[in-house]
Amino acid sequence: MSFFRDTFIIFRRATLLSLQNPAWVIIGLMQPILYLVLFGPLLLRMTSVPGFPPGNAWQVFVPGLLVQLGIFGGSFVGFAIINEWRSGVIDRMMVTPAHRVSLIAGRVLRDVMVLMIQAIVLVLAAMLFGLRVPFGALLLALALVAMLGASFSSLSYAAGLSMKSEDAFAPLINTFALPVLLLSGILLPMSMAPAWLRYVSDVNPFKHMVEALRAVFRGEIFTFIVPFGFGLSLALVLISLWTGARVFRNQTR
Repeated sequence: MSFFRDTFIIFRRATLLSLQNPAWVIIGLMQPILYLVLFGPLLLRMTSVPGFPPGNAWQVFVPGLLVQLGIFGGSFVGFAIINEWRSGVIDRMMVTPAHRVSLIAGRVLRDVMVLMIQAIVLVLAAMLFGLRVPFGALLLALALVAMLGASFSSLSYAAGLSMKSEDAFAPLINTFALPVLLLSGILLPMSMAPAWLRYVSDVNPFKHMVEALRAVFRGEIFTFIVPFGFGLSLALVLISLWTGARVFRNQTR
């Protein structure tokens, strides 16, 4: 019970801090909304291009944006943990009897909640443009976003607390972001890429997550790619939470 109580205390504290400064929540939502408004309409004329996957443009584009939201929404939270370490907050928490895993679990839970709100707003905005998906597909989409958000939030906290420097953390995020964005088919499906680029993208697990979510939006829930993509997401969650918890424990040594 101590773990759940401590996790809730950290979650409540992190949530109150977010409510005091909601700018990051709004900024995090603006990027996918801008992609939706400015880039999405360009895909409407590409549905007849050879190689474009089945489904309408929004069923192809919105799943990619949701995956992007889960990945990048959780990737930048490490900046906050660096600031908390520099101001002494982390050191003060480490001398409390709070469960060490709760120190990261409460923060990750807050980040997942924020991503859920952003994902719902993004889907509602996409519906204004013509997106039509079953309710069950939306629930699966939110589950995938939650898993990705938890994974990258944990890894971001671990990296930020290990590096303890924005100058080192920012280049790490930028180096990671570009290949993920280009090789996962978030903006344009990799089925339209030349063969060599498709082979390269096959080793990118996020490509399979995007394709799994697109299959869900088309109603093809029982195809192989769906459990495969969600299985990769679950494995990433477990590895990331273990990594983040290990880094927090090591702070006491």
